[in-house]
Amino acid sequence: MTTATVIGGADQVLTEDEVTAFVGEALAGAGLEGRSVCVIVPDATRSCPLPLLLSAVSTALEGVAAKVTILVALGTHAEMTPEQLRKHLGGDYPNVLNHEWWKPDTFADLGSIGSDRVGEISGEMLRDEVPVRLNRAVVEHDVALVVGPVFPHEVVGFSGGNKYFFPGVAGQEVIDFSHWLGALITSANIIGTPGITPVRALINEAAALIPAEKLALSVVAQSGTDALHAVAFGDTESSWQAAAEISAQTHVRYLEHPVQRVVSVMPPKYADIWTAAKGFYKVEPIVADGGEVILYAPHVTKLAAMHPEIEKIGYHCRDYFLGQWDHFRDLHWGVLAHSTHLRGSGTWDPASGEHHRVQVTLATGIPEDVVLGANLGYLDPAAFDLAAYEADPDTFVVPNAGETLYRLQ
Repeated sequence: MTTATVIGGADQVLTEDEVTAFVGEALAGAGLEGRSVCVIVPDATRSCPLPLLLSAVSTALEGVAAKVTILVALGTHAEMTPEQLRKHLGGDYPNVLNHEWWKPDTFADLGSIGSDRVGEISGEMLRDEVPVRLNRAVVEHDVALVVGPVFPHEVVGFSGGNKYFFPGVAGQEVIDFSHWLGALITSANIIGTPGITPVRALINEAAALIPAEKLALSVVAQSGTDALHAVAFGDTESSWQAAAEISAQTHVRYLEHPVQRVVSVMPPKYADIWTAAKGFYKVEPIVADGGEVILYAPHVTKLAAMHPEIEKIGYHCRDYFLGQWDHFRDLHWGVLAHSTHLRGSGTWDPASGEHHRVQVTLATGIPEDVVLGANLGYLDPAAFDLAAYEADPDTFVVPNAGETLYRLQ
């Protein structure tokens, strides 16, 4: 791992000219002449001035790289339309691909991570061989250049870096396995954890199988804006590490005391609960036992557009699934992980059933019967009085929720 080059810091906001100049200089010295480059970028569920960054990258690679392909790391999110891509990327670029995770021929087989190594990485929480498949566009280029933000993350600790490969453009096996490992640790215990968490170690192990050279422009965004605090350039591990250290200073807020209720006001970029659940992940640590988190998102009309099976499974704590593992083990572990991440910590036993530390309530456009059937609380968004909650001393309202992590001091 090399040392990353960094511009900016936690207490700075970079100008567009500073960002453009830094990107140009970084890529000019990266030895990309005559090489093909696959640029991996996030979808629209992350705050990031992607048009600025892609413009700078495109200018730096023009006449230098033999070929440039832009690959959108959807994970298992919905496909972006041409119009959405044009707005998201900031213009029309040639060779733009959605990660078509639903198509088997999208992938190249990179081998596997052995069960012994998985046991070592996971502290013996899991011991299975993990097949490693990756979007073949990455494999078919000389260089894989990740361009995207770093935030506290419920599965891996901090997002970014090699996470843009796994799960960003990965096959279902790694996605399911990594997310379930995170669920076993629990979101509350891993989110915002600095350094190499077990899930990060698994992702790095998979990334080591990628034949392309792996570079990254890891950015620290001012949450909810198009501004940047910092940009780090280097290989995908050193760049990520530098950005994560700054993210830990800018994207984590501390409260002195737990709160009884949190209202997370979800912005439009979260189109379903699969993504809007970040409004719970980021505040769970500050909620008192027996408290409540309300996700206020009247624009959301579905639990999971790409994973309708969550309506059947519902939302449950980790121990609900572990206690009945024979019944659930053959389902997608990534869906089970999402279920536990939103339901938060709790207990289950056959005699007394399930008990949750925190109540989760949706004030969304999802029908009441669907919400209640998924084991969540329901509030009518049309009757929801946000101003009353803002005036309530027992309620903590988080505007533009989903990216800033809240913790207790």
